[in-house]
Formats: sequence, structure tokens, C-alpha cells
Amino acid sequence: MSVRGVSSAAVLALLLAGCGSQAEVAAPSATVPSGSLPAAHIHGVAVDPQDGARLLATHDGLFRIGSDGASTRVGPVIDLMGFAVAGPGHFLASGHPGAEVDLPQPVGLIESTDGGQTWEALSRQGTSDFHALTTSESGVLAYDGGLMRSTDGQTWEPLEIPAPPATLAASPDGSQVLATTPQGLLRSTDAGTSWSPVEGAPLLQVVDWTDRGSDVVGVDPAGQVWRSADSGATWEQGMALDSAPQAVSVTATDEGGQVLVVTTAALLESRDGGRTFDVVLEH
Repeated sequence: MSVRGVSSAAVLALLLAGCGSQAEVAAPSATVPSGSLPAAHIHGVAVDPQDGARLLATHDGLFRIGSDGASTRVGPVIDLMGFAVAGPGHFLASGHPGAEVDLPQPVGLIESTDGGQTWEALSRQGTSDFHALTTSESGVLAYDGGLMRSTDGQTWEPLEIPAPPATLAASPDGSQVLATTPQGLLRSTDAGTSWSPVEGAPLLQVVDWTDRGSDVVGVDPAGQVWRSADSGATWEQGMALDSAPQAVSVTATDEGGQVLVVTTAALLESRDGGRTFDVVLEH
């Protein structure tokens, strides 16, 4: 989607909807050639702490990128609208089942403890399609038209948020949360109970919190990368990617942080905390 001639806030509002609900997802090819992104829309990107593998949560299921640059679907075809890594080989997700997947529509909150090979229903099956989903040591925070919080993934507490979030990103302990919205970046310092705007923050489309520490990386609708070292309070402009983002992931490393950004054109990777990027896969 081009952002030319349209305000950043308008673009973000349009992209909040993501892919629409669907009764079935067709089963496409399970392998994507080396150097190419899956053709389906990508809702999430992450790193599996179990082996460092890069993951793509897509309209056609979960894909794992091999060392040869080829992407292979792991597990069933599920439109993974929301996706979060809870631990090594341990994932949470939400969305819509494929044609041959025995899950309700929508799937509610589902869980995999074998790297995405199989998924089990946790809660809210047939009720919730969480487009925004984040997890931390304290539990899960998710949005399905309303903000909800759970400590165990099964019982939920409704919360209030001033504007619908495109993405949610929680600190490792879950006490702080960032939400990207068409009205601007929101921050909570009480695990999502209350929210306030971050004064002076850029209008971000996607944001992610490192798995340890206070580093945060976000990308605005035009593809401009922004970095924060103080939990999102202040921001430093980084590299311009020149393409609208679909997802971002931040993982702490000894070299300064691994940042993955999926745009409408490519999957890009940074090994220096988001200062510079290299192309990994392209459309």
C-alpha cells in the first residue's frame, strides 16, 4: 500500500484492520524458494530463542527461515493474525483456521509448545480474533476489538484503552506496555490498566520491546526506523527503509540487538540495534 498522498495517521488506521475474517484458508506451497518472502501477508516476525531461527507468522501459517534462505511452513495452515513468542519453541497466536484445521472460527488464543508443529486451544475459541498480542513474564495482553489481560491465557480481564492498537509490546516483566495507534503512541506503566500518550514520540505503525532491558524499536508508516533506549520515553531516528512496515521484532544480543523488520518489499535484518539493515528476503 502506497503512503504517498495519504497522512501517516490515515495509513495506520487503514492497516489496523489487517486481513479480514475468513471461513477458510487455502493450502499454498509449504516451501518458499531461497531469497524470497512468502507471498501471503505477513502479520508477525520473531526469533525462536530455542535455536535462533527467524520466524514469519503469515496469512498461510508459520514459516521458518532456514540457513539457506528458504522458508518452510511449520505446522498447519492458520491465518496467524496475532503471534507472540513466549519462550523457546513456545508460541501464542490467534486468527483463523485453514480448511483442514480442526479449530473454531476464529481460533481464539492458541498455543504451541513444539515450535509451531502443533497448536492447542487455550481460550476464547469462536469468540476472539486477537490482531494485537503480546506476552511477558506476567501473562498476555491482547486486543480483539477490546483490550483484555490474562495471567494464564485462559481467564481474562477486560481493560480500557483510548484508541485501537495496531501492535502491543510489553516489557519483559510486563509492567510497561507500548501501543501503536492512529492517535499516536500510548504507554502504560501498570501492565495495561491505564494509558497515557508519549509526548514527542513519532507516529509508529509497529513496535517491539527487546526480550531483556529497556530497548524498543518501532517503524513508522513510511518505513522510518526509530529507536528508544528508555522504554519508549524518548526516541532517536534510525535508518529509512523506504517501504511500509508489516511487522518488527527485537532480540537482545551481545552485539547491540537483532532487529527484524518485514516491509511490503522485503525482510530486513539489523545486528546493531537498528542502526543499519541488510536485506534477507525479498518479494
